[in-house]
Amino acid sequence: MSLGKAVRLALQEVAEPGKAETMRAYMKSEMPFLGVKAVPRRSVLRVVFSEHRLESAPEWRRAVLSLWREAEYREERYAAIELSGHRLYRDYQTLYTVPMYEEMIVTGAWWDLVDELATHRIGHLLATYPESMRPMMLEWAHDADLWKRRTAILCQNRFKERTDTALLYACIEPSLSDNEFFARKAIGWALREYAKVNPAEVVRYVRAKGLTGLSKREALRNVPVT
Repeated sequence: MSLGKAVRLALQEVAEPGKAETMRAYMKSEMPFLGVKAVPRRSVLRVVFSEHRLESAPEWRRAVLSLWREAEYREERYAAIELSGHRLYRDYQTLYTVPMYEEMIVTGAWWDLVDELATHRIGHLLATYPESMRPMMLEWAHDADLWKRRTAILCQNRFKERTDTALLYACIEPSLSDNEFFARKAIGWALREYAKVNPAEVVRYVRAKGLTGLSKREALRNVPVT
């Protein structure tokens, strides 16, 4: 049995169809849900992934993209994201994976699919290959695609004191005039994460740029501002 078929069967076995429409409505998803909650989904996928080992980086990338492209239910796309970050394939996280993640980000085009890729996959590649990934993130920050811009803004969310503030601000600034909710939210979220290690700098930046509304509220949510 192929990995893709095993994933689909495993998800169907733990699905609660009665919850599917509620999940779809909450996520505002055009793609239907099976009705699989996160905990059972992760549990069955761990078993499937351990039983269907992939022997090379190209085979792994093909498997991820096959799950992604052929998905009929949203949980199958969640499975593709989980396979993309599975511990067995940690050594396969190289620059060769960027086109795969870029496709998933652009075609996923919603926060539940994009944010994990932005903060964990692209973020990891940025930390590992800064000389190559830094200019790419600057390019993405100016892209017409909202989700590539959001990814560029969020990619350092787990960096804490290692945050490259010049890169963070350079990725934020092309979207400062964008009133789109997911751009404003991303700006605030990225600044809020950096405020955990440098609140004074985030307060300075918010004031210097005259941030207002959602971006400001998110950025300063946990910062006592006098």
